[in-house]
Amino acid sequence: MTNSGLLKNHDVEAKVFSSRMILAVIGAFLLLLLLFYNLFTLQVSNYQKYQTRSNENRIKVLPIAPNRGRIFDRNGVLLADNTPVYSLEMIPEQVKDINNTLAALQDLLGLSDEELARAQKKIKGKRRFKAIEVKGRLSELDLARFSVEQHKFPGVFIDARLRRDYPFAELTTHALGYVGRINQQDLLKLDQEGIAGNYAATRNIGKLGIEKFYQQELHGSIGNEKVEINNQGRVIRTLDYTPPVPGKDLTLTLDIELQMIAKRALTGKRGAVVAIDPRDGALLAMYSNPSYDPNPFVHGISSRDYKKLLSKDRPLLNRVTQGVYPPASTIKPFLGLTGLAHGVITEHTKVNDPGWYQLKNVKRKFRDHISWGHGKIDLHRALMKSCNTYFYHLAFELGINNIADMMERFGFGETTGIDIFEEYQAVLPSRYWKRSQYNQPWYQGDTINIGIGQGFWAVTPLQLAQATSVLVNRGEVKTPHLLMSRQGSVVESQLPLSEQSNTFAHPLDEERPPMSLVKDKHWDIILNAMHDTVQVKGGTGYNAFKGSFYDAAGKSGTAELVGLDENQKYEDIKTREHLRDNAMFIAYAPFDNPEIVVAVALENSGHGGVSAGPVARQVMDQYFAHRSFISQANGGGDKPGK
Repeated sequence: MTNSGLLKNHDVEAKVFSSRMILAVIGAFLLLLLLFYNLFTLQVSNYQKYQTRSNENRIKVLPIAPNRGRIFDRNGVLLADNTPVYSLEMIPEQVKDINNTLAALQDLLGLSDEELARAQKKIKGKRRFKAIEVKGRLSELDLARFSVEQHKFPGVFIDARLRRDYPFAELTTHALGYVGRINQQDLLKLDQEGIAGNYAATRNIGKLGIEKFYQQELHGSIGNEKVEINNQGRVIRTLDYTPPVPGKDLTLTLDIELQMIAKRALTGKRGAVVAIDPRDGALLAMYSNPSYDPNPFVHGISSRDYKKLLSKDRPLLNRVTQGVYPPASTIKPFLGLTGLAHGVITEHTKVNDPGWYQLKNVKRKFRDHISWGHGKIDLHRALMKSCNTYFYHLAFELGINNIADMMERFGFGETTGIDIFEEYQAVLPSRYWKRSQYNQPWYQGDTINIGIGQGFWAVTPLQLAQATSVLVNRGEVKTPHLLMSRQGSVVESQLPLSEQSNTFAHPLDEERPPMSLVKDKHWDIILNAMHDTVQVKGGTGYNAFKGSFYDAAGKSGTAELVGLDENQKYEDIKTREHLRDNAMFIAYAPFDNPEIVVAVALENSGHGGVSAGPVARQVMDQYFAHRSFISQANGGGDKPGK
């Protein structure tokens, strides 16, 4: 064998190498095409998508909560404000020894063990460059102490924010309500309404009263700050800033001075006072006693303090709109008007009152409040003297259907439409109502009790005031309201009285047509009787308003809370407070051109004219004293209605 067989074949190797090179070049070209395709996809086709994702990693939008609108009374007195509250904050990464720092702060500011444990928990749960709250609601003394020693605490600083404050505390609680921390239920509702985004930075939300009803207007619109962050989430710089739009300031129809008088008049009593301007439905005063301070609810009330509010006196209940009481004799003017409208009686119709009323073939006697009776008595005197027998007879003649139909026109048995959510319908009894509630038929004795505002009938003080407003307006309905004006509109109460229009338009006014059923003279008959009830000696409201410097009219009511046997006397039960009568009173003035209607309900306080009448008198005295002061300042001096 020769060595030539072992020699390489260069031609073959060249061909193999060439084919491999071609394959390599083709592979490289294909890979290059794939690379360019991916670059095109990333940089051109999906540019917007990946640019957005990149910005999300680099740019963050921080929400900024708006300042809540303030609330004023009709004379510009501040009822709800935003006051600065200070807290002690710490950035953990800037503090060398956290435990020693917290211990030093505890000695300096008196941190409780609970506050200390809460701060340590927050430090573990947040990024170290994020500020955490060590102590909230610092006092002025805390601020002073820390300011002096602040140089010793690097990474610890004072932060300020606004907190809702109610300077009149319990005086305005049931009208204003309060704000509280947003909870899961609030968030769910906001999400359902499609406005959750507007609350991204908001801590509190209206929980009751005006604060809840006008939440959207008071809240305002959220702002934002666009910032650049690094890969750890730390803010590097601010790129853009959109300021929030503050909530609107609201001016209410309430007069804080009238509120003070109402509170003073109800000292030591359970009950409610409401005053309305019948010309436009503006609530001048609404006070429920006992009340409570809403300020603890703003930052979170403790369970121990909340339990104190769950007493038998029920301070959480708004008795103006949620307290339900038998209207008693305050209903008699409305019943008398119903009798006139249906032709059952005239102003001259007389009923014999021996001191009781009895249905045929019925053994029970329905007693009058005077055991010897009033003798033969007409409608005018029956209203003045509050004769029960007359209205037993009238109710029987009318029948429950006519009574229920007319009382519904006055607004009984339904909410008034006031601009707060906390309102009860109370009870306007009827055949249908009793059947649906008790599955029982309506009896004649039920109708007799309705004739004096007893039995199943129950009203709220606001309903009673509203119905009285309809009465003095001769059938024209003005819906009760608390809002007088919003920020940017004219506050009429700050204008001279001659320029005030008293023409607030409530949406519900258009839905409630005036009572065309009643003739003009029928209104006069009832209103004149209410006038003499207060102005003529012997009327049940005479002593309460004797010597007033304005011309008032009204009607008293005394609601029995327990039925008495025929021979049982009230003195037998009066020592048990919870069984004592409720005292009711309605009043308005001036008689010829009413400007104010007052309704009073006092629990377990006795006779309406004796107990509730003086409360109404105090509120009206304050109102007209203020009016006289303004009149004299404007050069006048006439006494209202006299």
